[in-house]
Amino acid sequence: MDSPNRVPEGRFSYEHTGNGCFIPFGCRHGLQLIFHQSGKQLHVRDPFNGDKRRLPVPPGFDGWETPISGAVFRAAGDIQHFQVVLVGTERNNQHHTRVIARVYSSETGIWGNLMSTPLPPKASSSMDQHPTKIRMWFTISVLVGHSLYWLLTNISAATNMLDGILEFDLERQTLAVIPVPVDIANNCLSQFQVMQAEGGGLGIFFLSKFSAQLWKMETDSDGVASWVLGRTVELDKPLSLNPEEEESLIIGGFAEYNNVVFLQTPTNFFMVQLESLQFKKVSKSNSLTRYDPFESVYVAGTGIDGGHDGAEFFRNT
Repeated sequence: MDSPNRVPEGRFSYEHTGNGCFIPFGCRHGLQLIFHQSGKQLHVRDPFNGDKRRLPVPPGFDGWETPISGAVFRAAGDIQHFQVVLVGTERNNQHHTRVIARVYSSETGIWGNLMSTPLPPKASSSMDQHPTKIRMWFTISVLVGHSLYWLLTNISAATNMLDGILEFDLERQTLAVIPVPVDIANNCLSQFQVMQAEGGGLGIFFLSKFSAQLWKMETDSDGVASWVLGRTVELDKPLSLNPEEEESLIIGGFAEYNNVVFLQTPTNFFMVQLESLQFKKVSKSNSLTRYDPFESVYVAGTGIDGGHDGAEFFRNT
């Protein structure tokens, strides 16, 4: 099929300039966000019509010494403008102490004020002045309700242990770090996926060998939020895994609109719809990598709006 029913493959490829790597920060509302690390730029792209915008990374967000991540989105009902949330960490004496964030609006063409929240210390170092977090990293964001969420991991640990969930509330413009359920906290990042829980709200898909646990954040009558385990789903029989695959099953991606998690082994790639629990083998695989699904419905005449000061606009022809 021709565009717009089918997007040309080349519009998802990165520019090969030979001067640094391009890191995908995810897709949402028909837009793709990419970080050009050496150029210290964020690229917002519309794969349907080829429009692109380059945004300079604001001061305080390094991308080399301290990790950054971001998310692009459109406000409800606004098909012309977009916003970008950029998150990162601050360090003090080699320790990450705070998570910081700023929001860019294409309508105004400027970055908003800096926001921050402290990183909670580890239990073993609660009496220390700074938390013992030497190398932090963020996953690709997930939009649930009116908040964006990132898994926050300490990559200085030997197994990339999950350290918490970063929440950015789009309505309140606030940051918070949410602890993960204590029963599953000490596990590898590749076993976790933030998702929309059954009935709405924040949820976690946790992969535990041959089964998946679906957790949900619930609030009691006193306003206290806590994690509750919902369903546990056996995976070995529906996926028809052989013994070698059962030992190496990891999460390979997530599609937030359709609430679909992608599971991967060294030889196969599967998708699981979390509401219906329908399973499907997507393709063969010969490597373990992370996939960034693109989900969108294109409306003719939409695109990225015109440029502003500080943002460079250009279009593919």
